[in-house]
Amino acid sequence: MTPATVPEGRRLRPRRSCLAVPGSNPRFLEKAQGLPADQVFLDLEDACAPLAKPEARHTVVTFLNEGDWTGKTRVVRVNDWTTEWTYRDVTTVVEGAGQNLDCIMLPKVQDAHQIVALDLLLTQIEKAMGFEVGGIGIEAQIENAKGLVNVDAIAAASPRLETIIFGPADFMASINMKSLVVGEQPPGYPADAYHYILMRILMAARTHDLQAIDGPYLQIKNVDGYREVAGRAAALGFDGKWVLHPGQVEAANEVFSPSQEDYDHAELILDAYEWCTSEAGGKKGSAMLGDEMIDEASRKMALVIAGKGRAAGMTRTSKFEAPEA
Repeated sequence: MTPATVPEGRRLRPRRSCLAVPGSNPRFLEKAQGLPADQVFLDLEDACAPLAKPEARHTVVTFLNEGDWTGKTRVVRVNDWTTEWTYRDVTTVVEGAGQNLDCIMLPKVQDAHQIVALDLLLTQIEKAMGFEVGGIGIEAQIENAKGLVNVDAIAAASPRLETIIFGPADFMASINMKSLVVGEQPPGYPADAYHYILMRILMAARTHDLQAIDGPYLQIKNVDGYREVAGRAAALGFDGKWVLHPGQVEAANEVFSPSQEDYDHAELILDAYEWCTSEAGGKKGSAMLGDEMIDEASRKMALVIAGKGRAAGMTRTSKFEAPEA
């Protein structure tokens, strides 16, 4: 059996804020439905104690089927393939709630074979249950040195893949980083200790048209610190970041959305370029927008910002006016 072919038309879902919710906590699962997070992942891994995992699977199925997740990407994080729980996590959740599930998140991915194995298992379940084959996506979490070294092959392993995620806590431990504060810089290092890691993940993701997501910031009451760390990832081009507390949701949505000024400017560039290359605009390859020259490269850059703004539901406040002949 070969890996699934994903149906055409799968969109890049908004993931500015990816809210982690323990799959064993009904109160938190209930509250998460009313928060303005783009994505919610119901966690069967680190957030669930080993003895709580079997019951948590069924709790997750119930909340996926009976909850109101309107406007949110619905994800379940299963346990990694080195544990005894992965197979039962996937089969219980997908068989029980596959029609109300967008993605499975696989943690601690170390090589492409682990993604292929999950793809094949999902295909078996989808065929057995009569679901659309390829309808459930995969999110891959990179959490150690081996996973980062193999991230290019991981990103290419399955058409189901939608995101590559940085998992800082386990990663920091795997390379013996001298820090106990997840998401913060290690003491005594004069530069950004995560820059190479984030860029490595970003390059692999973009090569295969995937989204890149930054991991958690554990000082949940330090919203300013969260904004600073999220801002670094957003500046590089990441699409979103995990949130562990309702107080971080608004910050993530703001940081990973363009400013109103930038969004308006991007839309104006797209309008101006469309006009200048048209018959009415003289079929030119470049034009002036105020004091700025725009061309095809400008259009490509503007598409990124405009796309983020549209995904965030932003409304433009300016209108393009074609220059007089």
